[in-house]
Amino acid sequence: MQSVRSILASFVVLLLSISFTASLPIEEAFNHCLTQHSQTPNQFSSSIYTSTNGSFTSILESTAQNLRYLLPSVPKPDFIFTPLDDSQVQAAVICAKKLGIHMRVRSGGHDYEGLSYVSLIEKPFMILDLAKLRAVNVDIARNTAWIQAGATIGEVYYRISEKSAVHGFPAGLCTTLGIGGHITGGAYGSMMRKYGLGADNVRDARIVDAKGRVLDRKAMGEDLFWAIRGGGGGSFGVILWWKIKLVPVPQTVTVFTVTKTLEQGGNKLLQRWQQVAPKIDENLFIRVIIQPGNGTVPGKRTLTTSYNALFLGGADRLLQVMKHGFPELGLTIKDCVETSWIKSVLYIAGYPDGTAPEVLLQGKSTTKAYFKAKSDFVREVIPEKSLDALWKIFVQDDGPLMIWNPYGGKMSRIAESATPFPHRKGVLYKIQYVTGWLDGEKSMAKHMNWMRKFYFYMAPYVSKYPRETYVNYRDLDIGMNQKNNTSLLKAWSWGYRYFKGNFNRLVKVKTKVDPSNFFRHEQSIPLLPTGKKG
Repeated sequence: MQSVRSILASFVVLLLSISFTASLPIEEAFNHCLTQHSQTPNQFSSSIYTSTNGSFTSILESTAQNLRYLLPSVPKPDFIFTPLDDSQVQAAVICAKKLGIHMRVRSGGHDYEGLSYVSLIEKPFMILDLAKLRAVNVDIARNTAWIQAGATIGEVYYRISEKSAVHGFPAGLCTTLGIGGHITGGAYGSMMRKYGLGADNVRDARIVDAKGRVLDRKAMGEDLFWAIRGGGGGSFGVILWWKIKLVPVPQTVTVFTVTKTLEQGGNKLLQRWQQVAPKIDENLFIRVIIQPGNGTVPGKRTLTTSYNALFLGGADRLLQVMKHGFPELGLTIKDCVETSWIKSVLYIAGYPDGTAPEVLLQGKSTTKAYFKAKSDFVREVIPEKSLDALWKIFVQDDGPLMIWNPYGGKMSRIAESATPFPHRKGVLYKIQYVTGWLDGEKSMAKHMNWMRKFYFYMAPYVSKYPRETYVNYRDLDIGMNQKNNTSLLKAWSWGYRYFKGNFNRLVKVKTKVDPSNFFRHEQSIPLLPTGKKG
């Protein structure tokens, strides 16, 4: 049995350590704590960036695409930590919790509302940036891959294609999406009508939970494993790795883009697309990109509707499908481009013709802008006459964009409760609204007000009770949690839009696995009221 003297000695050492740590600047205290808790012996000072460090701004802005959240008036982190391995992530969680530092976790993707690198609810806060954790280990023999959270989906696609021309993964169309956060929201893409979401094709994961433990699927249990595959990032733990199931793709796939203006019958065609796109052959994904453009009359502005598609098969078969399912588009063999799956990724992502797949290894996006985005799910066809009225408001903005993504196919056959992502059977398509500008705060109010006006106008034509919204297009207009995230009633305003009935289960899982609400942000999953953890 330990002697009283040795217990007292240990207690004194502990008090001195706490006193020493408390007297240090926050980043130094964090660094000191890391050296005590990490399994790797190296020093961490070179991986901790503060405002006095010359690299701080470049690290902060490295993957931040929305310039609204880089304005001087927006709160900045006290420091950024870029771990080099899993044990350092584990130590970071332990130390942030021990020192009372609010943590934001960034895997390096789009993050429309900046929740991974900005805190509007509390300080001090830090960023745990996973940018250096981007390994992709592909196992073709087992049709799986283990992916670190800091990799982009483009890097994942490339590494799969290195090993096989007939394997792929059904996730994002934008190749700069960070895989850690991407799958936590569902991860839709051009193969979802055939194979479902990225989250539907996850087989295992490794996370650091609120207790600082590294857990795989077996250790975390099925409730938590369910929650992280579509329940949104930043609520349950830090994703370290995803284990994904690869899916078969043909040696040859076909892509096309056909653009029609309003003067070329754009409205009638768009109404027909709403009826056809969710029901056509599930190997075919046709999205519509809607934006202002030049009309057939010189000097006159109009709207263009661009039908941008991927077909898992050759052009001859595609033409047969289109002839029977969507002849109104008038697709011809000249419109079709036969290519490999990996090159179709580049095409759909908008890279110029002839771009080598190696561009996907660049990882982060270099495109930055001021923007605001929203989303809707549509369950009934919008009539042609309503489209005419819609465009009158749409063109009131300088830089509007809409993307309509078709559902149906496999998406309709997966139960709403299979993962937290509930937008399944009955959804015809999803709308993403975006407005962008380049002159910063000067015209911000104008664009933000236009977006809210247009979104309000769309209400009669989209899903209702709730008005469904995609969690990976976070929208702080529909509610913000207060500090400590205790208002469950307030969270309903956005919780049921993102998750529908699955929100209740997410709250129960959150209350069980993170009762102190360590992982929190403006729209993180809240806790049940005290004493109601059932």
